[in-house]
Amino acid sequence: MAHSKQALKRVRQNERARLANKAKMTRMKTEVKKLMAAVQAGDKKKAEEMLGLVCKTIDKAAKESVIHKNTASRKKSQASKAVNSI
Repeated sequence: MAHSKQALKRVRQNERARLANKAKMTRMKTEVKKLMAAVQAGDKKKAEEMLGLVCKTIDKAAKESVIHKNTASRKKSQASKAVNSI
């Protein structure tokens, strides 16, 4: 365990950041899963509506350094490809 006041503060800050990043990642994954469920169901109208929200969520995660920008680009591409395949 950390001993100095500075190290203890860093532990607290890191824990807060970890929880915030976890929430953002969970939100992103949930939105992608909902989109893929709509694609599997063949609901093109709903999937097209959800695609914008999914892309926005992915972009936000990349902007806040939860995921790498190339990972975000790849996930958006996969989502678009899935929607267009309906």
